[in-house]
Amino acid sequence: MSQASDSADLDVLRAEIRAWLEVQLSGRFAGLRGAGGPGREHERFAERLAWNRHLAEHGWTCVGWPREYGGRGLSVAQQVVFHEEYARANAPARVNHLGEELLGPTLIAYGTGAQKERFLPGIRSVTELWCQGYSEPGAGSDLASVATRARLDGDAWVIDGQKIWTSMAHEAQWIFVLARTDAGSRRHEGLSFLLVPLDQPGVEVRPIEQLTGGAEFNEVFFTGARTAADLVVGSSGDGWRVATALLGFERGVSTLGQQVGFARELDDLIEIARVNGSMDDPVIADRLAAAYVDLEVMRANAVRALEEDQPPSVGKLVWAGWHRRLGELAMQVAGAGGLTLDAGSGEPDRWQRLFLFSRADTIYGGSDEIQRNILAERVLGLPREPRGV
Repeated sequence: MSQASDSADLDVLRAEIRAWLEVQLSGRFAGLRGAGGPGREHERFAERLAWNRHLAEHGWTCVGWPREYGGRGLSVAQQVVFHEEYARANAPARVNHLGEELLGPTLIAYGTGAQKERFLPGIRSVTELWCQGYSEPGAGSDLASVATRARLDGDAWVIDGQKIWTSMAHEAQWIFVLARTDAGSRRHEGLSFLLVPLDQPGVEVRPIEQLTGGAEFNEVFFTGARTAADLVVGSSGDGWRVATALLGFERGVSTLGQQVGFARELDDLIEIARVNGSMDDPVIADRLAAAYVDLEVMRANAVRALEEDQPPSVGKLVWAGWHRRLGELAMQVAGAGGLTLDAGSGEPDRWQRLFLFSRADTIYGGSDEIQRNILAERVLGLPREPRGV
């Protein structure tokens, strides 16, 4: 098929998605436009869950999954079109990113037939929600330091330990857990990737209140919690390979949709700067122009990374720093008004929330320092950073 034919097919798909979203977001779900997202996951959660199930009923979840597992089997280019149009429609943030974009592809690649049959339908239909049990108080970006333990007891794994910064654990039914299953093992060795039900004795979920006033992150404590012996993905002790593969799925085609959202934020901020006169300040005008240029470069690099299968750490470094700087720029545009909360609600406005939550962008999902180490060691071949013993 020619490049022109490919482009025409993408245009047809784009028009189909755009028309469908316009209709669906003009009726029952019209009030959900723009709801949710990082730092705002508490917004209209039940209604967004209903919207996600509506997407599933019409075949618009898991669009990149193979058809045999309930997906649409879309190519990378087609998935990019979907995520871009979804973001352009200002559709509500989806509630099942961790299941659909991370765990699902991981199970397709590494799961057993029984695991795929049991879990993929619930992810696709958004009837079972997942959270990620990676970070711990002593093992954040340095994931290989996890200390949560699991041991086999007959036909079940028994789990003891603590996870932290567990996004949306209070709404999820299941958690995928990286745990140390080989006693005495260190670092990457002896880890296993377990699928664990949250609604059971021995699991406690505690919210962590953020600067924004929300609590979408949680601590999860395991005290003798159990999961079936066959709910280990890959083989026992092979968890590091599975866990790092999942992180690769995390930074896939959906990042292009994320950047459409970034562009909307920047456009709105530019309009505010024009209205309140801060655009007349040459320093602010220069920073807004630089943000626009950087965003265009970011998108070009993201497309190239998808085409060439480049290391995902590059993209994470770029977008996290850009978004954090945008939050700082928003406060500069707001001026003195950015220092006070809304008199009626006492809550931060959109731009204050952006500033506060984007402080975490360069930390969650792998801190900038860890991302740079990965690039230095695995891409550039530089000596490994000394680590304590």
